[in-house]
Amino acid sequence: MAQDFALSGLNNSSRLSFPLTLPDGTVIATVGEAVTFFARLPLEQRDKSHWTIAIRMLNNALKEPTYLKTATMSLQTALVLEGLLASPSPLDSH
Repeated sequence: MAQDFALSGLNNSSRLSFPLTLPDGTVIATVGEAVTFFARLPLEQRDKSHWTIAIRMLNNALKEPTYLKTATMSLQTALVLEGLLASPSPLDSH
């Protein structure tokens, strides 16, 4: 039973619900990439409520994978609030 749970859990290579692209072309597409991104945030930025929520939601998803979409959306929201999310290319052409 414990083995089944471990197989259904998330790890660093687990894909987020959808990839997020930064203005410099960097793509955050996996749990590990999101964790690395969070770790590189300056402490004063990481203490902002939207980052705190995004980090907490990813932590919840690591414990309960059904929260992965919420975690991805929380990361997306934090990136938007900081102006760090690239505009989708279809909108760029309009």
